Order: sequence, then structure tokens, then C-alpha cells
Amino acid sequence: MSPGSRSPDPGLPRAESRGARLNVVHICDHLGWEGSRMHGVKRLFAWMIPRFDQSRFNVSLISLRKQDLSADTLEEFGIDVTYLARHKFDPGTYATLLKVLRDKRADVLHMHGYGATTFGRLCAWRMGVPAILHEHANLGDTPWFQKVADRILAPHTDLAIAVSESTAEFTTRARLMPAERTKVVYLGAPLDEFARPRTADEIAAARAAFGIAPGTTSIGTITRLMPSKGNQYLIEAAPKILQHHPHVRFFIVGEGELQPELEAQARALGLGDRLVFTGFTRDVAAALSALDLVVFPSLWEGTPLTLFEALAMGKPIVATNADGLLDVLTDRKDAIVVPKGDAGPLADAVSFLLDRPDVAAALGNEARATGARYDIAAFVRKMERLYELLHENSRRTRRAGILQEDLSFLATKR
Repeated sequence: MSPGSRSPDPGLPRAESRGARLNVVHICDHLGWEGSRMHGVKRLFAWMIPRFDQSRFNVSLISLRKQDLSADTLEEFGIDVTYLARHKFDPGTYATLLKVLRDKRADVLHMHGYGATTFGRLCAWRMGVPAILHEHANLGDTPWFQKVADRILAPHTDLAIAVSESTAEFTTRARLMPAERTKVVYLGAPLDEFARPRTADEIAAARAAFGIAPGTTSIGTITRLMPSKGNQYLIEAAPKILQHHPHVRFFIVGEGELQPELEAQARALGLGDRLVFTGFTRDVAAALSALDLVVFPSLWEGTPLTLFEALAMGKPIVATNADGLLDVLTDRKDAIVVPKGDAGPLADAVSFLLDRPDVAAALGNEARATGARYDIAAFVRKMERLYELLHENSRRTRRAGILQEDLSFLATKR
């Protein structure tokens, strides 16, 4: 039976009629790779879900996969997570997800990832509840079978949210969402955690944890070791920087599938202990406080959460012109922006800031001002307003009503 072969579930009472909070369910494909820790979307949920007004919203999360083996869990933040333990392309996901959503009496579905937006929108279609597609990446294109699903499900999607302008272009072109239903809504970092001043003792402890000696300038990136991040160009740039600045040490903070390859590159360049792979760190704010200069050598991005974190902490930044970075950064104002995929300009920009500490300090001050415009709490307030608007009119207008609302609040950067 197809999702549309019956009318929407008639027995699901509206939240306002039962005097309850809105039941908002986020759905994602998975919460990280096997054994991975608090990366990307997992960190976003850890920041975001606890910040919703619990007197008005009951926000929970469903992962289509099994629980990962990491010691870092979302449950420790008080988040209600359901793991369906389904494999990719498992057709049984639809029935299992539909049952869980009915048990949760879902009022709004907010979906992240290909599987989540496919099975989740099928369920939203069947249940007659609002559906939000949230796109976080710009992957160039999608496979043919995803295009088939997206074409069928676009009419049953109230709104698509994209994390950057380039991601919005991907969402309309590759994911086949109508442009009028696609809105750019920037994420952010928890400013209460990242924008607060660090004491000298805190900074000294963070530097000691990385083995940074007094008088040493620390340059680094906090990243996942994967192709999109372009970390090989930072490694390639290191010898040129060290020729004129031998007091510098480089730190690549993170883990990922390219670590053996990147470590081999560093060894071949004879970098020794002047470039350190620190591995995973849970306390990103402490790691950033240990760095004097932060580099984003990315080849493509949505908008990385670590960018918002570095901005909030007022760090001098060298970044490439990857689209998701250009959405947020302004060259020579709050960062130096260089061409992606080229170690030469990257090395030159870092060396320039090492030679001009006054320019680096000015960039850091402007970075802090930029970062203040991207608070994850502001994103949550936008979502609260959006959920209420969708709940008020989506079912009543067969998803047409949201486009009649003033959605300008989604575009503000506060």
C-alpha cells in the first residue's frame, strides 16, 4: 500500500486540542561512523535539542541505524534517542519508523540525511504532519534512485532548510526541492560556551595538554580527516612556513579515515614533532584556546560547526574559498581567504599573519564580532517559531500555507 492510498491518519489529535506540547521528532540516518565520537551532526543535536523551550516543545530524535559504540552519547545530555537498527536501503525501515512516530504522536518531522528524508517524508505523507528537509552538505549530485525519491516526495515537503547558499543550490538542483520552498538558515555555536573569555590559567592548561612550550606559536585545525577537509594542503604548506618561522608547531585535531595517509605524508616531508596529530578531543573550546591561528583548508563545505566555534573565540583564521566558508567569512576583514586546493597561497597567508601580529589580532577581533551573529540558541528560536507556524497551517492547507507566512525571520543572523 502506498503512503497516499489513504487519507492522513484521522485519529491523531492536534497538539493544541489536547493541551500538550508540540511533539517534534528529528530523524537522522546515523549519529556517526562506527565507533566515532562527538562529531558533526551529533554535536549539533547535543547543542540544539536541550535548548528548546521544554514547556512548549517535546523534542526527540530517531536514528535509522543502530547505536554507535562511542562512549560519548546524546543520552547524557538528556536527549530522548530511539535507534531503529536498520540497514541502509532496508525497506522495513518505513513500517518501523511509522510505528515509532505514531507512538510518539509526532506533530512535526525535521529530517537530516538521505535515508531520513526519504523514509521520514513517506511517514509524514501518510500521517499528514509537517515535514522539514534539512540539508547540511553540498555533494555535487545525488544518485538516480535518490532523485526518483526526491521528485516523488518534494510535493509532500513543507520546507527545505539549507545551511549555506551553495547548499541551497544543491538542494534545489540535485535534491529537486522548489526554490520557493528552500530557505537558507545558518547554524551557529553555543556562544555561552565558546565566546566567554578564557583565563590565563585555562589557556596555559590547554597548551600544556598539547605540549606547546612557552614562546611556541601554535597553528592548527579541528577537523575530520576526510577528503572534503583538504588537510593534505595544510601539511604540504607546513615546510614552507617552517623555513621562515621555525618556532611554529602544527596541530591537526581530529580523527578519520585519511589519518594513515596524512601521517605518511607528514613523515615523507620530515615534519617530525613539528606537526602533531592529536586525535579526537571532546573539549573543542579548550583545543581552540590552545591555538594561536586556525586554518580551514577545506575543498568543499556546508558550513562547518568548527568555523562558528573559532569565530566565537576570536581566532585569527586562514580559510579557503570553499563555498560554505565564503557564506560566513569576509576576506581581509575576519579572515584571510585563499584559493582551495593549493598549498602555496595557504602557506603565504599563514606566514603573512605570523609576520604581522597586529593584522592577526585585528582579524581575531573581527572574527569575534562575526561569530556573535551565529548563536545556536538563535537558530533554536527560529525553529520554534517555524514549528508552530507549520503546525498551525500545514495540515489545514495541505502544505500550501507556509509559503503565505512571513518567513523573513529565518534569514536573520542573530
